[in-house]
Amino acid sequence: MKKSLFIALMLFCMPQLSAQTITLDLRDSLSQSSYYVSVQVPDGNYRVTATLGHKRWSGSTTVRAESRRLFIENEPTRKGEIKKIAFLVNKRNPRINEKESVRIKERERTKLNWDDLLTFEITGDRQAVQQITIEPDTVAPTVFLCGNSTVVDQDDEPWASWGQMITRWFNDSVCFCNLAESGETASTFISVGRLKKGLSMMKPGDYIIMEFGHNDQKQKFPGAGAYYNFATALKTFVDEARRRGATPIFITPTQRRMFDDKGHIRETHADYPEAMAWVAEHEGCQLIDLHQMTRTLFEAMGVEGSKRAFVHYPAGSYPGQTKAFADNTHFNPYGAYQIAKCVIEGLIEKQVPFARYLRPEYPRGYNPAHPDDISLFHWTDSKHIDLVKPDGN
Repeated sequence: MKKSLFIALMLFCMPQLSAQTITLDLRDSLSQSSYYVSVQVPDGNYRVTATLGHKRWSGSTTVRAESRRLFIENEPTRKGEIKKIAFLVNKRNPRINEKESVRIKERERTKLNWDDLLTFEITGDRQAVQQITIEPDTVAPTVFLCGNSTVVDQDDEPWASWGQMITRWFNDSVCFCNLAESGETASTFISVGRLKKGLSMMKPGDYIIMEFGHNDQKQKFPGAGAYYNFATALKTFVDEARRRGATPIFITPTQRRMFDDKGHIRETHADYPEAMAWVAEHEGCQLIDLHQMTRTLFEAMGVEGSKRAFVHYPAGSYPGQTKAFADNTHFNPYGAYQIAKCVIEGLIEKQVPFARYLRPEYPRGYNPAHPDDISLFHWTDSKHIDLVKPDGN
């Protein structure tokens, strides 16, 4: 499928990678507008240094990794200027140990997050990547992201989530591992092995962030409920993370785009945000109230304006799209970008230690009551499009 489109400029199998550095010379690809490059590496975190620039023309470069995780955004280079930008990227496959693997969904089998390759997407208005250097990193803290379709790295246009945008604003002193998947609940995340995969890679000093509630509220089996199955699952995350020396952080679920006749967001998550806050307080965990921040964000955008943050596109906006998109749960890249900034402001407010690794250019003081002007947001679409909405609603 999509992997057949990749340009695998270099492919290595390196069991002793801890002592090695890989250098990808991409100068022969400077004439291409957009392409992929992959390298086979073991699971782990990698420090990536991209060398940007061209001696004969100016550039504007975007680099995304794995399933569209944003790291370098429209980075300008003047004619003859050379820049080096470093970041950390996590690579993983479904294997937990010799006997166990994450039970990923059938449609995940083509996702770039779940294979043996570390993949980069080189794009932009005029990409100018000369070289990529890759070396293992075992020291920097890892932030494990756990959640559903509002958090997951979405592979395809026009879908996006905050978990794949937050990486753009952090330097090469912290790494994000996004284990989230569309349709998951806190309990199914555990039962299919996603938490166990994260725990198998976790070390003291790491963090685990959990945003659940969207799908959990639909569970109807005996014992289901915000203060029963949901709260119990959340406590499991806390206990297992702390057992490994990691810090758990809760994030309340993003609001749906559901307005009343006065232009206010209607509550659609029952008592699940309150239950998460109750567990956080009981367990002494930091809580970021994204539920309230996204209420402010969507009401500031307004009933019609908020459509521009979600997957609302008329038929024909994308090749093969015969029906209009009108999704009030899942975000487009602009919406995901705004929500990532909400999460970052929450991290700053709560004085979470890894927030000190924000890049200097991060525009501190983002206020969801005053979202970014969408006309100033510039996103280069990936080649891959999915006309089927993600699981969950």
